[in-house]
Amino acid sequence: MQAPVVVMNTGSGDRQVGRQAQLSNITAAKTVADIIRSCLGPKAMLKMLLDPMGGIVLPNDGHAILREIEVAHPAAKSMIELARTQDEEVGDGTTTVIILAGEILALSLPQLDRHIHPVVIIRAFKRALSDALKIIEEVSVPVDINNTDQMRQLIGSSIGTKFTSRWSELMCDLALTAVRTVSFDMGGGKKEVDIKRYARVEKIPGGEIEDCKVLDGVMLNKDITHPKMRRRIENPRIMLLDCTLEYKKGESQTNIEITKEEDWNRILQIEEEQVRAMCDSIVALKPDLVITEKGVSDLAQHFLLKHNITALRRVRKSDNNRIARATGATIVNSVFDLTEHDIGTQCGLFEISKIGD
Repeated sequence: MQAPVVVMNTGSGDRQVGRQAQLSNITAAKTVADIIRSCLGPKAMLKMLLDPMGGIVLPNDGHAILREIEVAHPAAKSMIELARTQDEEVGDGTTTVIILAGEILALSLPQLDRHIHPVVIIRAFKRALSDALKIIEEVSVPVDINNTDQMRQLIGSSIGTKFTSRWSELMCDLALTAVRTVSFDMGGGKKEVDIKRYARVEKIPGGEIEDCKVLDGVMLNKDITHPKMRRRIENPRIMLLDCTLEYKKGESQTNIEITKEEDWNRILQIEEEQVRAMCDSIVALKPDLVITEKGVSDLAQHFLLKHNITALRRVRKSDNNRIARATGATIVNSVFDLTEHDIGTQCGLFEISKIGD
């Protein structure tokens, strides 16, 4: 069988090759670098941008600016991707990496004018990179992560060029405390610091910048299911569920024909018995707080309230995972599989309060 022949559409747009393509790529990269050049250093300035919703944003971070810019040129897109990768892997230096890449490409232009092949130029840059890494190893200074003053200086160098530099000391302490709070000792001398999953910035209208603080725990935008349930519990026993506390209806549509009034009462009684059996399984382990990702029926609330148990419903999966990590509880899929080991006992205080406006 003959191999398929792919015919490129040469009529749409300008197709550039060779020297012309190289110049186009270098120009596009330099243009992106020039956009954010004024955002680097102690005299850095903000950029005023219009977001897609029509609002005005004033970012200083290189990645935040480039994220709002729409470009069509492939080289410019690569530069923006470079800033995104730097932000994900390191979290700082997005502006620097773009300006550095733009300057390296600009310095490649004279070499291309001398008809030096791009592969030779790249090889030279790689040798320069290995030399730079050797020098960095020589001049680097060991840092004690338990030394708060040293860590403040390190964090301050990142925050110094940002808009929040006037509250530098506060921001340094917030960042350092947050990272130390979510760091998890995995054993074998390894530490896990997953700030994307276990640290979150919650913005609440009202108050001052100085009111910001790190909460050593988990905050949810939820209220108790019944107004008479306890709103403050010290050292609570916490149970986490991934199942509903309601009567389970059939998955397919079911029709029931009732001829006697007693049959109708029996159906209601079966529903009540099932909810009661669920609540009895929960009550047997004597928890103070039950948190579920699904719903809690009025009948289940009544049974739990009788045993002085507080319930929260429809909590997000990500928040439930955070609570499990903070309290040592295990998320259970069925109330009939609960054991004493699934109860979380590492929580010091559960409290519901109104914050901000």
